[in-house]
Amino acid sequence: MPRADWVGKGADGFVLYLEGPGDRGILDGWCRRLFPEFARQLSRSMVILGGKQPDRAVEHFQSLGGAASGRRALCVLDRDDGGADAGSTRAEPGLEFFTWRRRHIESYLLVPSAIERALRLRDSNGRVVRALRDHLPAQAGEDAYRVLDAKRLLAPGGPVSRSLGRPLPLAKVARATRSGELHEDVHDCFARVRAGLGIVDAVVLR
Repeated sequence: MPRADWVGKGADGFVLYLEGPGDRGILDGWCRRLFPEFARQLSRSMVILGGKQPDRAVEHFQSLGGAASGRRALCVLDRDDGGADAGSTRAEPGLEFFTWRRRHIESYLLVPSAIERALRLRDSNGRVVRALRDHLPAQAGEDAYRVLDAKRLLAPGGPVSRSLGRPLPLAKVARATRSGELHEDVHDCFARVRAGLGIVDAVVLR
């Protein structure tokens, strides 16, 4: 596979495979909030697959020498259709797959207070809550979020952007989300990232 097909090369020792550049911005934003001292290192580890292509992650990891070279890798994927965990059918030592329990990574950005901070709406009078209210599930259980199309909801020109009169900077929303506001899935994902980077006893910032 030509090297030009890839965005990012992965840092020495650890590779974080992501579906697209939007995922990169969101993961980077969360890292800058939680572990800013490791953000640059994590950014160097990211490789963009160009879509939901777990088998490409396997092929690329093998091309780097795989686990035999001492590397570890994590491939983060959207669930998309609300079905079973995504991932390659080809098991590869050293390469782990993580699938969001909700439909899209954007589903974890539906935090009104974080959106307000990202947009600097200090006197919003509930504008963000109202913009989200008509589109979020009436029942806030995880089953509803497994099928919610948050990617469409938060897209430029999407319902929330139209309601607020401006596009949502998703990477900034991620960075504005405080640790206590982050879903347990995000913390679970970063526990695996930290393990891949060899980070021990990192302090979570609030």
